[in-house]
Amino acid sequence: MTDAVQPMGSNRPYLLRALNEWICDNGMTPYLLVDAAREGVQVPPSVVKDGRVVLNIAPRAVAHLVIDNREVRFMARFGGVSQSVLVPVTAVLAIYAQETGQGMMLPEDGALLPDEGPEPPSGPDAGGEPPRRSHLRVVK
Repeated sequence: MTDAVQPMGSNRPYLLRALNEWICDNGMTPYLLVDAAREGVQVPPSVVKDGRVVLNIAPRAVAHLVIDNREVRFMARFGGVSQSVLVPVTAVLAIYAQETGQGMMLPEDGALLPDEGPEPPSGPDAGGEPPRRSHLRVVK
């Protein structure tokens, strides 16, 4: 009897949020290294060099920073003009502290982000097998 194991979602957004918090908690400046050629990346073309862009996401440098499971988005000033920035999590190559270089190159985990994969089966007959009872029991 084999149980179908659902693939885990991507760990990239969780790593980004955790490392951003760690860098900020240590009084450093978090920078993202982004593959600007990836689909969905919205940054000013003038800041892209060799297909990559480095973005300062420190609270003092951006407004409305959101790092969710699909994208990093915020407002920032480029050349004195406030612009919206959107970076899919899959386009982030690394996050690091500008002052020390400490951080992490993000692995290509190959996991699916929410809404990218097939819908999970639902209902009692979705997997072809009846639902199994839990092996856990209440101990008093």
